Amino acid sequence: MRILVTGAAGFIGMQVAKLLLERGDSVVGLDNINDYYDPSLKKARLDILAKYPGFSFVKLDVAARVEMAKLFAAEKFHRVIHLAAQAGVRYSIANPHAYVDSNLVGFVNVLEGCRHNGVEHLVYASSSSVYGGNTRMPFSEHQNVDHPISLYAATKKANELMAHTYSHLFALPTTGLRFFTVYGPWGRPDMALFLFTRAILEGRPIDVFNFGKMRRDFTYVDDIVEGVVRVMDRSAESDPAFDPAQPDPALSSAPYRLFNIGNQSPVELMAYIEAIEEALGKKAEKNFLPMQAGDVTATHADTTELARWVDFAPSTSIREGVKRFTQWYRKYYCV
Repeated sequence: MRILVTGAAGFIGMQVAKLLLERGDSVVGLDNINDYYDPSLKKARLDILAKYPGFSFVKLDVAARVEMAKLFAAEKFHRVIHLAAQAGVRYSIANPHAYVDSNLVGFVNVLEGCRHNGVEHLVYASSSSVYGGNTRMPFSEHQNVDHPISLYAATKKANELMAHTYSHLFALPTTGLRFFTVYGPWGRPDMALFLFTRAILEGRPIDVFNFGKMRRDFTYVDDIVEGVVRVMDRSAESDPAFDPAQPDPALSSAPYRLFNIGNQSPVELMAYIEAIEEALGKKAEKNFLPMQAGDVTATHADTTELARWVDFAPSTSIREGVKRFTQWYRKYYCV
């Protein structure tokens, strides 16, 4: 298949593209290589993909309406995996327009490209952030998610609504994947594992928010990537039992699906830090701080629906995943 992967220079995008290339698909990777974090890391990821003969790269912003339309018309992709987005919960508080441009304008450009060019299936990244202030655990796709507590979360919820509209109006199969705290080699420098590892190795204190009283469903990147590709291979379908009198948020009479993809095993933040200390062989100096705006105390994925749909559930343990990351970090940064 000929597949478009947006955000191909990103943490997850690079590794999704790599798996597709290794199994023989042709991949067009798209990224604007912005400076939200070190562009050299993004370019190093692209250097890995450039070694595959089936890969080609387009430097382009998904918010560029005319250029995106031309790309879709020229390439006639079979399927699209849309991972490009302005990421980060806290960054959205100070830079809201970046989220509107990338996550809303960019997403409708992708939807339009799929609609007008016969794309068979659109898979896109949503986020566990859509659960917002919900406290009922584990989080299920069948729960209402109308109470986001960050603009980032609101844009991801909006993506799900926009995708449903296109599935309903144009019979475009769309599947949204709600990622739960993805970590691993080639990760983003703004995420906790990267920040903690760097600070510990440099002998600086780490900032531990909510005084360490956080729980996260940390999910290893290889598990995420396997789930993304399996979902792409099975196109979204309408549910013949869908009842509009009692609508289920996860299902539809349109070819539309939503899935959590998480480890199903929340970990205390302090236990996560202990796993990093163990992998590095060095203790962290901790700076305990209050909760940050837009953050939540806990996440926990119910992945029953994902397992039922593609017979897959993430399984990598925190200790193994953290160990692999620290090994990559030391090799990449020569420390």
